[in-house]
Amino acid sequence: RPGSGVATTSSGAGDDGRSAPNEVTVQRLQSTFVCYAIILPSMALLLSFVYLPVVWAFSKSLSAFEVGGRDTFVGLDNYVEYLSQDPTTFPSLLNMFLLTLFAVCVRLTFPLIAAKLIYVLPAERWRYLYRVVFLVPIVVPGVAVQLIWARMIYADAGLLNEALRALALQSWTHGWLSDPGTALVAVMMVGFPFVGGFEVLVYYAGLSGIPESVEEAAEMEGCSGLSKFLRIDIPLVMSQLKLILILTVIGGFQGFEGLFIMTRGGPGFETTVPGLWMYFNAFSFQRMGYACAIGVLLFVMIFALTVINIRYF
Repeated sequence: RPGSGVATTSSGAGDDGRSAPNEVTVQRLQSTFVCYAIILPSMALLLSFVYLPVVWAFSKSLSAFEVGGRDTFVGLDNYVEYLSQDPTTFPSLLNMFLLTLFAVCVRLTFPLIAAKLIYVLPAERWRYLYRVVFLVPIVVPGVAVQLIWARMIYADAGLLNEALRALALQSWTHGWLSDPGTALVAVMMVGFPFVGGFEVLVYYAGLSGIPESVEEAAEMEGCSGLSKFLRIDIPLVMSQLKLILILTVIGGFQGFEGLFIMTRGGPGFETTVPGLWMYFNAFSFQRMGYACAIGVLLFVMIFALTVINIRYF
């Protein structure tokens, strides 16, 4: 009968309507499972080689032990010793803050200016050429750069002293890395003129992302030159500035390789930083628990500054 045919058709549509959402749900679950399966190896490696060592360092900072030896629980003694009894604590912290502050100032300015100069070049071919020129130094290992500055520029017969002798300024020549009055400044100046390829490329990418409509509106309003750079370009590359700031602060607090290669913290404690003192305690003095305590304190400081930077900058 006609009535039966209509009822049958309606029932079939209802069944299809109920089954379709089930199929969509199954497909979503399969897609989600595949995504988790792909990311699982990376998470396993991250857990094994990053998070577990961090937890181990936190726990061992409460103990006193040598590498391969038995550990003795000492509570907060390692922290108390470093903050109140260690003669290197405050000089090394001051050196670390000075080096980090200087690095922040130069990496937020010189590479940005270089990137802007490249960006305003009229020909794309020249812009590409200069990007390649600034990229090439990234390939050079950092250790090689430190050795070049230590042995070719700052040495007694290095380029700097020889240039002073050629200018009849013999009295100005001396050991730049061995003099307590110039050692820290000499370390700061490594990398002059401070236009690192990585920072230049990051800033150039930010400048390239500024919409043309903004550029045209600025020109129509008569905003050009330095005024445009300060009022338009810098605010619109703020995310790149924040990225460089975070990486520079983290690198300044953690880094010690250059100081280890060039001065080993000397003369005296003039170029010692907490990271270098942590390394010496761990692998030279065999005080692994004490080194872990220094590392934990550095972690707390870096984490706090990073959160403040992300939240308020």
